[in-house]
Amino acid sequence: MNARSLYPPGSAAGRFRIDDWGEAMQRLGRVGVAAAILSASVLACGCSTVRTLANTQPGAGAEARRMMSAWVDSEGDIAVATTWSRKVKPGVTIAEIEEAFASVAAEDNIRAVGNMPISTELELRSGKREKFLKVYSYCDPGAARKMVDFSPNMAAFLPCRISVVEQDDGLWIYTMNMDMLIKMGRKLPPDVSATVHRIRATLLKMLDRGAAGEF
Repeated sequence: MNARSLYPPGSAAGRFRIDDWGEAMQRLGRVGVAAAILSASVLACGCSTVRTLANTQPGAGAEARRMMSAWVDSEGDIAVATTWSRKVKPGVTIAEIEEAFASVAAEDNIRAVGNMPISTELELRSGKREKFLKVYSYCDPGAARKMVDFSPNMAAFLPCRISVVEQDDGLWIYTMNMDMLIKMGRKLPPDVSATVHRIRATLLKMLDRGAAGEF
């Protein structure tokens, strides 16, 4: 008797294919590995970890689990776990993406502070066509000052960057996942919290409107 013959033909259980069991077990396995790693980290560090968790923003544990799960699902690609991405709608051009970025920046009063046309530079050096790759930088000086005054190490994340990357299946837009800073960091004073949430909203608008070519 095989696994399928255990259930009547056409039943809900019968429609749950044997392959589904394999996929389900793989998912459970990945979640289990992520949970085990996270639990081991907490246990290894002991009381100091518990005190640290108590000093973080609400949602820190959930964000840590999300990051760990994404890390495991991507087979160890930490960049997948720490970034946001959007696939650009077919037909949307680079010019339309850039216009969307500029529109959001103007609306939210965030300054464009430079860009790095990496693929163009490589084409000039080699004379060969490169897949499009460009990094756009933005900054709100007042927000940057507040964040660095709260934690000088945040200066390493400045300025905010958003990248457009051409892949085999089309254009993609990437930026840093700000929930890491917001949810996994120390509890933020109200004014700093309001500032970083505003910047978070701006970056998400750039992702969404850029991917849709809406300006």
